[in-house]
Amino acid sequence: MNNAYVYIFIMFIVTYIIRVLPLTIMRKKIKNKIIQSFLYYVPYVTLSIMTFPTMMYATNSLVAGVSAFVLGLFIAWFDGSLFKVAISCSIVVFIIELFI
Repeated sequence: MNNAYVYIFIMFIVTYIIRVLPLTIMRKKIKNKIIQSFLYYVPYVTLSIMTFPTMMYATNSLVAGVSAFVLGLFIAWFDGSLFKVAISCSIVVFIIELFI
């Protein structure tokens, strides 16, 4: 038997336990404001932790990644459109890597 199947099965079990355990333990609605706010912000923090390092090092130069990040923050702060942020950051990376 291939070891890949064993790894996939272990990943299945771990993922299943992580998703089912909170449902079985917490049967009542969470009324604590601190826990509610913590659970509200967990997806945003997790997404930013996963994407930030990749965004910096996915380009050929760190300058292109940092400049696209700064421009993306600026556009998102004032406009908020995800499509405009993604397109403008891609264009900035393309232009900077074209000249560097």
